[in-house]
Amino acid sequence: MTPTSQTVALVTGASRGLGAVIARRLAADGLAVAVNYHSDQAGADQVVAAVRAGGGTAEAFAADVTDESAVLSLATAVTARLGPVGVLVANATGPQPSVPFEDLTWQSHLDQLTFFVKSPTLLVQAVLPGMKERGGGRVIQIGSDIVDRNLPGMSAYIAAKGAQHAITEVWARELGPYGVTVNVVAPGWIPVERHAGVDESAYRAEVPLGRMGTPEDIAAAVSYLASEGGAFVTGQRITVNGGHT
Repeated sequence: MTPTSQTVALVTGASRGLGAVIARRLAADGLAVAVNYHSDQAGADQVVAAVRAGGGTAEAFAADVTDESAVLSLATAVTARLGPVGVLVANATGPQPSVPFEDLTWQSHLDQLTFFVKSPTLLVQAVLPGMKERGGGRVIQIGSDIVDRNLPGMSAYIAAKGAQHAITEVWARELGPYGVTVNVVAPGWIPVERHAGVDESAYRAEVPLGRMGTPEDIAAAVSYLASEGGAFVTGQRITVNGGHT
């Protein structure tokens, strides 16, 4: 496929859940979207088909975004097929088990750091040369408000998410001279496909706005940060949780 003249957005973990909705929203905003997936090709193909049905541009790209060589190959493939990445949305995640402190291991920490520190580092390093060449870009990490909730059993996940938020601020200062903004969108609990059948009532009762958040709420925040309207916002955490924290 001949590279487009549109700004290209790479959304990781975009075959379902938040990533799929974010990908569709950015495509509706006029961006060409690289839909990254690891194993769910059918889901990625459905996202691509939905974007194209709406008149947008999208391609699916398989890659394990925790693997250095795979990430470099992903960036090369996206650039060849769509063009250099102008917007990176680091959304891919893995299992988030509750682990009591007595059972906590260093591997428990590494499993979470791999997704929320290693993967974003690899991704930003892979797309940064293209962003420099085009005179700037946007890095948007999908974090979590869990760093403010101190949930027992979630220390490894919370530590990794806290680190993800911290490096966002550092990278904003480092990459700002290249015209690259770096921000994090921190959702509360946003029910997606994997939460089907889960009772939401107790959580919802604690949300001042009186409802559960939706994937579209998160996609709207990402859309803002990727837009011209968000061009002077960097190093920030935007929490989207209806005031829950």
